[in-house]
This record gives sequence, structure tokens and C-alpha cells, in this order.
Amino acid sequence: MAARAVVTLQSIVAREVNPMDSAVVTVGTFHAGTKRNVIPDDAKIELAVRSYKPEVQKQLLAAIARIAKAEAAAAGATREPTVFVNPAESAQALYNDPALTERLGGALRQALGEANVVPGEPGMTSEDFGVFGVAAGVPSVMFRVGAIEPGEFARAKAAGTAVPGTHNAGFAPDRERTIRAGVGAFTLSVLELLGRPAGAL
Repeated sequence: MAARAVVTLQSIVAREVNPMDSAVVTVGTFHAGTKRNVIPDDAKIELAVRSYKPEVQKQLLAAIARIAKAEAAAAGATREPTVFVNPAESAQALYNDPALTERLGGALRQALGEANVVPGEPGMTSEDFGVFGVAAGVPSVMFRVGAIEPGEFARAKAAGTAVPGTHNAGFAPDRERTIRAGVGAFTLSVLELLGRPAGAL
């Protein structure tokens, strides 16, 4: 029953979501049983569900619940499955305020150089930073600081390979440079928002 649900869940993005909308439904864990010759009483699967639009997120969650219940009914289960959304691990899509992004980007480009401040692409990584701005009712922007040793980055770029990012066992940041770059970028941003010239640093 749970195994069938895992397969069927993959049809949500392929068959139900508008192809112009981005969505991800990933089954990250599957736990059932303790021994190969004993049929387990229950199974637990955990999913990561991501989208850029709130309405698509609602559509995904509704489809997941529908499929779980339908697979249980098709198997003649004696009880309906529990579908739980963990609020501690749920966050809406992070949205960078365009005006604030342009303001801070301009200040950072001026201080650090055009080549060192580049726009990012939307990503399906999980991030709860955007909740802070929403909760405070203020615009927010999140930027990322490069953490790879420059020579290693250049070699990977020349070879057309990706460097390991966070949540990867191979991630090995150039610690001192990364800390200096991060503190410098944050300080420049604060000075810009306070209306003080970067020379006051």
C-alpha cells in the first residue's frame, strides 16, 4: 500500500501541476517493518514538498492526502492513513523584495566590484529565512556568500563540474575568507540601510 503510494505520488507533478509552475514532491524516508518475513502493521513515509506559489503548495498537499487515502481504500485498509504537515518544517517560498534587492545589490557592487556580486537563480532548496520578513511585516532580501577556495572554484568551472554545496559531505568551505566576506557583506548592507557611507566601516 505505502509502496504503491510512493509511485503514485510521483504522478502529481507530472500530471496535475501546470507545467509552467515549479513543484517538487520527494519521498525522503520510508520506514516499515522489522523483519523480512513479517508483514508490518504500519508504514511511515516522509516527504519534501516544494513550490514557488502558495496555491501550488495547497494543490500538492491536497493531492498527497487524496492519494494516501485512495491507496489505503484500494487496499482495503481498516483505518484511514494519517497525513500530517509538520509546521516546524514548513515555510512559504522565500521572496526577495525587488527594491531592497536592487538597493543592497548596488551598494555591494559598488564596494566589492561588479564581478563579485551576481544575481542568483530561483532554487528549490528549503529555506525559512523569508518567514522573518513576513512575521515582521517588512521587506527582506537574502543573499549568499561564496565559500569555495578560489582556485578550486576556477578548476571546477573550467571542467564544467559543480562544487559541493551545503548539505553535501564534500562541502569544505574556505573558512577564513568566507567569514570575512560574509561579515563584510553584512556590514556594508547595514551601513547602506542606516544611510552611512561604506567609508565609515
